Amino acid sequence: MNNRDASTEATTATATPGLIISKTETLQLFLSTSINNPHLSPDLRQIASSLSLRPSSVPYKSLRSIWLASDPSTRPALSAVVTGSHFILNSPQPREKSEELKARLRKYEEAAERKAYKELVKDITPKRDESEPFSSYKDQLGFGLHVALTMFTGYLVGYYTFRALFGHSPVMHAAGGILGFVVGMLVETVLFMIRTTSQDRKQTTFTASKVKKNQ
Repeated sequence: MNNRDASTEATTATATPGLIISKTETLQLFLSTSINNPHLSPDLRQIASSLSLRPSSVPYKSLRSIWLASDPSTRPALSAVVTGSHFILNSPQPREKSEELKARLRKYEEAAERKAYKELVKDITPKRDESEPFSSYKDQLGFGLHVALTMFTGYLVGYYTFRALFGHSPVMHAAGGILGFVVGMLVETVLFMIRTTSQDRKQTTFTASKVKKNQ
């Protein structure tokens, strides 16, 4: 390899160092003597000067280029020059996270925090009782049909009762039907209040027992 090729390789190696080795006294002595080596091109002598000023490490490619351009009859063996040196591995730079990835990670963290909070308070916060009145659309529809059926039944009972009592008086028949309708509505209201009160007592007892248990 001639001085021009070695100089080009050494310059490239300095720009993109690649493999880095630690400096020893032997390696520093070789670089110091290479600064005034007449067999080296001015560029290689300048690179040797720069490398000699480095405190603890040098690029291996640059060192090898200087060694190859040196006089083979006077230069030391390359193995002797690098004796005692060791490789220096640079830690890779962490990859920059994209904004989309950061937003996704924040969303996952918030979901994990909500889940952890639910796990933390699950023994304190009572679960919703599925038997609570109007807790679902099916319950609401069933309750409405039940009320309608009760009031319709009350109307029919009142109508035919008054018909049996007052003969062929349409007005009294209608009055009996209306009375039965109202009675049926009142009965359904009372039953609804009883069911609601029972559920509230059950819920209060459950909450109190949970709080007492966690104390």
